[in-house]
Amino acid sequence: MAVSPNEHYVTTIDKDNEPTCWGCGLHLVLPSYTPTFKCGWCGAITSLNLQKHESKWFKWRRLRDRCFVCVLFGFMGFVICGGVWTVHPVVFSISYFCGIFHLVITICLSVSTLSMFCLAAFRCPGASPLVLWGSYPLVGKGDLENYTFCHYCSKPKSPRTHHCRSCGMCVLDMDHHCPFIGNCVGAANHRYFIIFLISAVVSTIYVAIMSVTAGLHIWSPLSIRSHAPSNVVGTDLAMRFVKEIIIALLNSALLMSSRGLLLVYLFVSSISVNLGLSVLLWQQLFYIYEGKTYLSHLNSQGGDGADQKDCQNILRFFGCPYSVSRYLPVVRDSEKRHTK
Repeated sequence: MAVSPNEHYVTTIDKDNEPTCWGCGLHLVLPSYTPTFKCGWCGAITSLNLQKHESKWFKWRRLRDRCFVCVLFGFMGFVICGGVWTVHPVVFSISYFCGIFHLVITICLSVSTLSMFCLAAFRCPGASPLVLWGSYPLVGKGDLENYTFCHYCSKPKSPRTHHCRSCGMCVLDMDHHCPFIGNCVGAANHRYFIIFLISAVVSTIYVAIMSVTAGLHIWSPLSIRSHAPSNVVGTDLAMRFVKEIIIALLNSALLMSSRGLLLVYLFVSSISVNLGLSVLLWQQLFYIYEGKTYLSHLNSQGGDGADQKDCQNILRFFGCPYSVSRYLPVVRDSEKRHTK
């Protein structure tokens, strides 16, 4: 049976298979029910039947973050004031020059640590870029490539953006949410967070060194028995000697003043904090070296699209777009020319 060329076929389409793209507002015809699809015009990704609402624990998370920030502020203030009260008299008694030098270093480290902490804690971590969406005439082809819709914020979310339930906002290049600064670490404050870690690590090392230096000057002499039984040798002699030192330290600690006890606390706390911050700093620098953030590392995706491991990633992170070799003299081996 021959088919006329002017003959047309009409097919009905179920409305359930004709969803609307949130990016450009165009209706898409899908072969079957698909929970997630990508628009062929604007490139936006739509997820059906995905309705999210803010958690009821949002206010408690914010209160927890505020408490952490207040506690950390109080700890840093206590270390600074306690260090000044305990170390300064001892250092100035050694030498006036040493006292002035120690005072300058203390002021520089304190200002840098507190200022970087404030910038990391109270600066916006980085909002998602504003784009036009929702209407076909406004949205061009590929303008929303791989964008998704955030049902928490009710606005588009770029591929490099993640929603933080603790902050209640979408953060660009989000690394993680840090409760100790009460803020997310994102594109706008990540650099300040790293500088804060570096400054805090250097400060805790300096506090530990100065606590030991001041403690050696105010610690009472240890009373250790100089003789040992002749029949005790080897490991037993070493263990006996260590035991005598510990007993002597405890006896002298009982006679120590409040300034000496505070020096012991500053030393122990600075070493403990330094270990934790050093591990965190090394982890952060390693992810930056890989060109990733913590979340993109978990998702096995490059945070900045730079999959290559290179020190240039660290230089670009700190605002240096050029390589170090740019500022170094270029040495080239001159080609040997042979003349006949």
